[in-house]
Amino acid sequence: MGAMAERGARMEFQFSAGGLVVDAEGRVLLIRARDLRERPVWTLPKGTLAPGESSAEAALREVQEETGWRCEIVRPLDPATYWFQRDRRRVKKTVRWFLMRPLEKVGDHDHEVDEVAWLPPREALERLRYDSDRTLVGAL
Repeated sequence: MGAMAERGARMEFQFSAGGLVVDAEGRVLLIRARDLRERPVWTLPKGTLAPGESSAEAALREVQEETGWRCEIVRPLDPATYWFQRDRRRVKKTVRWFLMRPLEKVGDHDHEVDEVAWLPPREALERLRYDSDRTLVGAL
């Protein structure tokens, strides 16, 4: 057995989908949510796939729930994979990203989000905490 198994650590795999939403003026849609330690963090909208849901469907649903914007997918982007620790478990998370265009504002953000902001890419890069988010925005 490996060292992780001997220490009683458990491993988990998670899959999410999200959107890099860019409007006609080139601004990026960000959300301010809370990280695992309940600290505020600026990030891109994403979430877990529901049973039977495709990555594209989940990304569109999560963007609408977390931002209040109904969007359409322009094209898939490269997925991001990273590791983190939660409750003594090592989690390997893969996020399928999609470039999106906003269609219409259809509501408010949900309870998981504190604030939504449209920012020019340079300002978005300054606010984003996670390298995987900065990589996506930096490629615009």
